[in-house]
Amino acid sequence: MTPRYSLPLLARKKRNQARTFFPLTVNYQERTYAAGRIPGSFFRREGRPSEGETLIARLIDRPVRPLFPEGFVNEVQVIATVVSVNPQVNPDIVAMIGASAALTLSGIPFNGPIGAARVGYINDQYVLNPTQDELKESKLDLVVAGTEAAVLMVESEAELLSEDQMLGAVVFGHEQQQVVIQAINELAKEAGKPRWDWQPEAVNEALNARVAALAEARLSDAYRITDKQERYAQVDVIKSETIATLVAEDETLDANELGEILHAIEKNVVRSRVLAGEPRIDGREKDMIRGLDVRTGVLPRTHGSALFTRGETQALVTATLGTTRDAQNLDELMGERTDNFLFHYNFPPYCVGETGMVGSPKRREIGHGRLAKTWRTGSNAGTG
Repeated sequence: MTPRYSLPLLARKKRNQARTFFPLTVNYQERTYAAGRIPGSFFRREGRPSEGETLIARLIDRPVRPLFPEGFVNEVQVIATVVSVNPQVNPDIVAMIGASAALTLSGIPFNGPIGAARVGYINDQYVLNPTQDELKESKLDLVVAGTEAAVLMVESEAELLSEDQMLGAVVFGHEQQQVVIQAINELAKEAGKPRWDWQPEAVNEALNARVAALAEARLSDAYRITDKQERYAQVDVIKSETIATLVAEDETLDANELGEILHAIEKNVVRSRVLAGEPRIDGREKDMIRGLDVRTGVLPRTHGSALFTRGETQALVTATLGTTRDAQNLDELMGERTDNFLFHYNFPPYCVGETGMVGSPKRREIGHGRLAKTWRTGSNAGTG
């Protein structure tokens, strides 16, 4: 018995002309009826996505997002819903494969499919898609996703393994997922929808050259300013003046399009400096690390506190010690468990000098918090 999914995929054929980014949304949903249970909440109904659901949604998103062509900005939404589950089989790999199949069958411009596999390491042997019981004995829990030709994403929790063992696990997983990629390609030949007649917008070479003539040299000079705030201010001035000059010359020009061109020039300026072996943006040579400073006990009333500074980046960290009664009880699709180590990562908008909504943690905060927690506790900690 394997997990079963409902995997709808929707994509808008009509492009929003004002949009300059690719609005891909991936949602992963677990329904307790999939395990023959009733939700344990007061209302006996699923609520907002759990941390685990958010992490799996990010797991699906990472390998598929780079496979959409540059310039494709139509809205795409993938929703993976677990409708039947085997408690011994983690649903995340099936969700990734299902999303890949849905995207490939849809006909939208997607340069897939991808395959995905989980790799364990038990008794000095790699194990493909180990069960939950096998993972308890495994020294490795690695998820690898990629196309037929390349690896796109690796995520792992492991004990102390050698580089060769880790690399071998990635190669093993990539080799084993080829059968999935082949199956999706064969399915697409039989049941796939016609490919969209989509072409990227023609590049206005004359306009690109005009923007570069006005801004490239100035941006190159601005990226030699080592102070971040001063550099940001100068870059903003250059962009504003360049757009104003060009719009004054031709009122039909789109400021959003000009902004995209300027962003591409910025990337090229930074990349060229790296390839030329020039110092980094903050003035460091390529063999220098940012200055580190750690101060502890900075907050008098907390159980523990520290201020960690690396270059211009700071993190204020606090620790609170509880008892077994403070452990978190988790009623998850794969079973109940308790977590006695809670790690909360917060990234309010003022961290980067911006204003914005303040509310519940976003996907990025949840993902980064889990990364730090995994490093601190190891793969099997936090359960009891």
